[in-house]
Amino acid sequence: MAILHAHPGQAIDIHPLGAELPHARSTALFKTAELEVMRMILPAGKSVPPHSVPGEITLQAIEGSIEIAYDNTVQRLEAGQLIFLPGGVVHSLKGLIDASVLVTIVLKPR
Repeated sequence: MAILHAHPGQAIDIHPLGAELPHARSTALFKTAELEVMRMILPAGKSVPPHSVPGEITLQAIEGSIEIAYDNTVQRLEAGQLIFLPGGVVHSLKGLIDASVLVTIVLKPR
């Protein structure tokens, strides 16, 4: 089944999910040749293992709280906060409080 992405000019709702958060799933919002945006759902206690992406990345906590580890640094990201990492930086994530995170990745042509 193909993933449905937003069309250019289409408004995308990224409001907090509130009571629906525990039942939500991560979704790709759109992807072009140069940019990918997704809404990641990260339940408390769930981790994303260390990985990197070639291009720059931002993570914006919409609700909840996550921990991001990178370059021997561990940082807590709370709702309403955003973090930027350069491309190639190995990072991992952990849900501290059920979280919804807007992830933006600059894609690098290979």
